[in-house]
Amino acid sequence: MSSKLSVVILTKNEEDKIARCIESVKWADEILVIDDESADGTRQIAQSLGARVIVRPLNGDFAAQRNFGMDEASGDWVLQMDADEVVTEKLKNEIEKNLTDDCQYSAFIIKRKEFFLGHFMQYGGWYIDELKLFRRNDCKYIHAIHERPQVSGKIGRIEAEIEHYPFVNISQYIDRQSRYTDLEANELFKEKSILSLREIKYNLLFKPIKLFWKLYIKKRGYKDGVYGLIYAALNAFRHFLRWAKYWEIVKNKEVG
Repeated sequence: MSSKLSVVILTKNEEDKIARCIESVKWADEILVIDDESADGTRQIAQSLGARVIVRPLNGDFAAQRNFGMDEASGDWVLQMDADEVVTEKLKNEIEKNLTDDCQYSAFIIKRKEFFLGHFMQYGGWYIDELKLFRRNDCKYIHAIHERPQVSGKIGRIEAEIEHYPFVNISQYIDRQSRYTDLEANELFKEKSILSLREIKYNLLFKPIKLFWKLYIKKRGYKDGVYGLIYAALNAFRHFLRWAKYWEIVKNKEVG
């Protein structure tokens, strides 16, 4: 006998992606969309496809948003998703096969396959394991930004992939990372307060170079060709941008 599955999807202005995401999980027992006050047609599209939609401001806390979704869900199990993710037919079959009443696990690792500029990334650290499927009462998220699940119990693995379609183009990547690095810089200041200028300079100059080397050389991003080169460079720039914004916060605090 299979256990009941709820799918929880976080959204914010995702009218171009939400339909594909929901269509890929319409086989689930419940689809719950937690919407961060979208200004486009995200909520209407989700509702038209049978999802239950709850509007709740994110307030920069992804962990709280995901925990809220799990609290609102009615299933024995929860699959946490973003609107830019798609469950493949193979993953659907593997989930249904594993979610039985006598399942010994409290959570499952699923491989996430990144789609970037028309290409599925295989190297550079982008073909990754993620904990996304949990018994509802055995998991809580921590950390407001780059939230991470804490699981009570054994963790299994499902040998199938969830597909991730985060960016249509480079401009969209830069726009999104600009928003994320705003949150991250403020969180960094809350946690660290005012760090030394030496540490700030290290993270502005040397750490992005080390990050590029790690992604492009050590994790073999070069095997993805120009895609790997661009993705490694963009992620190195993302680190630089977060610390540049942190430096700006520190500078303004000192002037104030």
